Amino acid sequence: MIGTMKAGDMVYLTTAASVQFLRPIFVRVIRELPERHTYDGWVWIEGYQLNAAGDAVAQRELYVMRAGVRLQALPVKPTSKAKRRRRPVRVG
Repeated sequence: MIGTMKAGDMVYLTTAASVQFLRPIFVRVIRELPERHTYDGWVWIEGYQLNAAGDAVAQRELYVMRAGVRLQALPVKPTSKAKRRRRPVRVG
């Protein structure tokens, strides 16, 4: 079971955290929202949803079961280098 989440933590949310995550997502935590009252074992967090490249695509407030939250590093997918087209050069 994960303790209090802090800014910068990377978490992986699946259906173990809440049924809303049929498609698992990665979230970079901004903070927990302890002022919101919840059921025992549940917590509100504020964070950025990340895409496969690790870029923030949406800021969200999420209600999750603490026992289902997994601390994890974002998997890094290698990016292909942009292909540059060479143009002929005129001399003279």
